[in-house]
Amino acid sequence: MEFANKEYFILLVLLIPYIIWYLLYRKKSEPTMRVSTTAAYRNAPISWRQRIIHAPMVLRCLCFAMVVCVLARPQTHNAWDSKSVEGIDIMLVMDVSTSMLAEDLKPNRLEAAKNVAAEFISGRPNDNIGLTIFAGESFTQCPMTTDHASLLSLLGGVRTDIAARGIISDGTAIGMGLANAVSRLKDSKAKSKVIILLTDGSNNMGDISPMTSAEIAKSMGIRVYTIAVGTNKVAPYPVPVAGGVQYVNMPVEIDTKTLANIAFTTNGNAYRATNNSELKQIYKDIDVLEKTKMDVKRFSKRYEAYQPFAIAAFVLLLMEIMLKLTVLRRIP
Repeated sequence: MEFANKEYFILLVLLIPYIIWYLLYRKKSEPTMRVSTTAAYRNAPISWRQRIIHAPMVLRCLCFAMVVCVLARPQTHNAWDSKSVEGIDIMLVMDVSTSMLAEDLKPNRLEAAKNVAAEFISGRPNDNIGLTIFAGESFTQCPMTTDHASLLSLLGGVRTDIAARGIISDGTAIGMGLANAVSRLKDSKAKSKVIILLTDGSNNMGDISPMTSAEIAKSMGIRVYTIAVGTNKVAPYPVPVAGGVQYVNMPVEIDTKTLANIAFTTNGNAYRATNNSELKQIYKDIDVLEKTKMDVKRFSKRYEAYQPFAIAAFVLLLMEIMLKLTVLRRIP
């Protein structure tokens, strides 16, 4: 409930001088009688009429407060929204080759990429998002879906050991990973189609070159954002040895030129992330660039709600009059 004319509540301040006047006037207006001693009246019982002697004044104050509420115009309203959401179709393409185990990003490149991608997915509830992973080969880990809980579960299950265990061949087939994502978006009816490609190497496997995939993406109106992840020069890489793990500084070889050309060809952007904070900021920048369009129309209808206050004021006034004419009636 809202009040259209809240300024009328200032009138309630008038109750303060009225109450003071009432208390002072009552003492002067009451009849008095002089007696030699009041001992006989000290233990006299108090009648119920004496207990409600101030009831008319209290009812009068409450009645005045109700009248002020009526003047303030209490209102209720019904409001509803009309939303028109236009989602974006996004494919995340993630490198899972064994080089993603390098620990220049913490805890390693792959886990850092998964954590940031999970935040990105959680922040876009209205979009269709899918996941493609690649090493020497590529496959779709999760087709595009709005069931982001399932997508996050499948993202959490991504590991680099699929290449180490020979499930797919190791290497970096950027062109194949990109082509796989493009094939998932080719039948999309969305106005905005986006691929976010993350890798830490250069294309050394696969039958399709990265630029060929980029040209196909361009012809289908798909924007590609590329992210090259890894420090410059060398990065610590864990190598299993007898009794533990030994870290070896491996050279970082990222084909940033090809990644930049892919982004330029498809009207996307190319990014470079050398630490966790830069990677997180890149996903935030992409999130800002690819906003979901939403048209919101708000409707509201107001209803006057003074009737309960007016009825309460009338009942209180009637109760005061009845008390004065009956049990609290004064004889002139």
